[in-house]
Amino acid sequence: MPPDPKTIEVELFTDGACSGNPGPGGWAYILRHPGSGKESVASGAEPQTTNNRMELTAVVEGLRQLKRPTVVALVTDSVYVGTGLAEWVPKWKQQGWKRKEKGRLVPVKNEDLWRELDRLAAAHTVRFTHVAGHSGHPENERCDELAVAAYKKLQGRA
Repeated sequence: MPPDPKTIEVELFTDGACSGNPGPGGWAYILRHPGSGKESVASGAEPQTTNNRMELTAVVEGLRQLKRPTVVALVTDSVYVGTGLAEWVPKWKQQGWKRKEKGRLVPVKNEDLWRELDRLAAAHTVRFTHVAGHSGHPENERCDELAVAAYKKLQGRA
């Protein structure tokens, strides 16, 4: 269920993209204050990464912009990020940042980014909304374009 617009202070739209997985990747976010209409947009890239790392980085970078506890509507096409925040992180923390694989505990993939996301999200009220990727959602499409442009620029193909 989407968050109640009356309680939202900011909207954070995010996306990550990769050319190959692993391969060159990009991330992007749009941070919008609905009350004022002000927007902050940023993107970046890494030469060798994964799509999941870029999805996480986009959210981390967007949340880093917030200077006080805020109610955030996080809108992303990443089920990985949403499920991770809601379900996996609490379990991983209880298990010392380990996850179960084939009956044994192994290190969490992307632990550095998950820990940072957990730290940042704890300071805010984050309400996750999933949108289907490449479905015409304007902000999601814009974030995808920015993320792809970031890694292409890194490759000298901008």
